[in-house]
Amino acid sequence: MQADLPDATRPLRVLIETGGCSGFQYGMSFDEAKAEDARFESEGVQIVIDPTSLAYLDGSNIDFDDGLHGKGFEIKNPNAQSTCGCGKSFS
Repeated sequence: MQADLPDATRPLRVLIETGGCSGFQYGMSFDEAKAEDARFESEGVQIVIDPTSLAYLDGSNIDFDDGLHGKGFEIKNPNAQSTCGCGKSFS
């Protein structure tokens, strides 16, 4: 039963939510895949994105910055018209 699987075996869900200081914000969680989700794999990590979020994320790159001043996950979204200083919110 998939609901009993530890987070490490569930795909990473990347999503867009309303909120943040610019109107929309990025979200991530380990979640079960749904039939309508787009599915991707990068470096062995399964990624799922719902159709609405995919429209906002199309063409985006997700990177993980773990350097000295690393911010964690960083999303470079060509569809964002503006972003806030924290990098987690856009319009």
